[in-house]
Amino acid sequence: MSHDDEIKPKSRTKLWFLVHSWLAMPIWLFVFFVCLTGSIATVSQEIVWLIDPAVRANQPSDKTRILNYDEIIDVVHQASPQVYIERITRPVKSQFALSAVVSYPDSTTATVYINPYTGAIQGTASGFDFRQFIRAVHGWLLLPFDNGYTFYSFGWYIVSFLGIPMLLSLITGLVVYKRFWRGFFSPRLRFNRGSRVFWGDFHRLAGIWSIPFILIISVTGIWFLIQAALFDNSISISSDGPPIYVAREDVPSSIGDEPAIISPSDAVAVVTQAYPNVTAERVSVPGNTYNHYVVDGRSQRYPLIIERFSVNPYNGNIEKAKRLSDHTSLELVTESMRPLHTGDFVGLTLKLVYFFFGLLLTMMVFSGMTIWTKRTFKASQAIMRERSQQKKQRSHQPVLQAKGEAS
Repeated sequence: MSHDDEIKPKSRTKLWFLVHSWLAMPIWLFVFFVCLTGSIATVSQEIVWLIDPAVRANQPSDKTRILNYDEIIDVVHQASPQVYIERITRPVKSQFALSAVVSYPDSTTATVYINPYTGAIQGTASGFDFRQFIRAVHGWLLLPFDNGYTFYSFGWYIVSFLGIPMLLSLITGLVVYKRFWRGFFSPRLRFNRGSRVFWGDFHRLAGIWSIPFILIISVTGIWFLIQAALFDNSISISSDGPPIYVAREDVPSSIGDEPAIISPSDAVAVVTQAYPNVTAERVSVPGNTYNHYVVDGRSQRYPLIIERFSVNPYNGNIEKAKRLSDHTSLELVTESMRPLHTGDFVGLTLKLVYFFFGLLLTMMVFSGMTIWTKRTFKASQAIMRERSQQKKQRSHQPVLQAKGEAS
């Protein structure tokens, strides 16, 4: 066997390995894209606040009170008497305007932004705003839901599937990087040893400091995948039971006019009187004669969970309460996943922490992609030089053989 015959299989194997490596580039770019959009989505509400003055609301003074739900409804009806108010959501942070989802007679819907201190209608939004857009891009790639095969978007499955390799990368990284905890106490980031050394140090350091964040994001992403699969296979994990409706005998009989119902503020007062530690964040108005008021408030004992109360709009009775203690263990896990993934259950400080670690994770992916690209590019150059030298050697061989025969 000649020396050339020994080289060719090795060269061919290297070539196919490099082709395989370059084909992984779209996957790296997709992971980078998902991490970047997720980081932006974390503070998307604050970005909208910076861009759109309609969603801002500053308290004029400490003595200025916030308008109640009835006053907000009056404000909206004065501006548009024909609209139907579906729900009102109070801002979690004081610098945000209150929002009301309304329906118009032509069946269109919109979100109305109202200053909770002055009652001024500051703007109206219909369709996707930036916050909804970036969350949709990150969460399901804008691919449609209910596509004929599954209710959940294919994009939802694609994005949430990334939780699996992310978790495996975390585990294998901890195994490969011996005594990784030293990075917490003796961080090393060398700037004077070239880009390859710098990005290598950065990749390891970012990975170490992001361990809790990566664990949260990967586990919640995997749960989103499981939840979608369960739902699309008609497997329920809820203990809510069938929806409840107002009993027929509770609906006052009337001729010509609609039955009188209690006001939204009264419905909230009923809940807060029965449960003083509940702060109502959202009130959904009955959609028809047999629907309840639905009052939502975040649990003060466990802020990841929203507590929900159904109030009879005619007699003011709380006919269903889903408190923290009413959740099963599986429901506690399920309902904790989304706020854990987005970091929007405490306030701006936590969201900024999530944003920082989201950017750190994004840069870690970028650094890994940079290291991998440099290695693959150098290996590609090396094999191209090797193949070029082999061609030159083969082109010289006939000339040498001809000279040898002539002599």
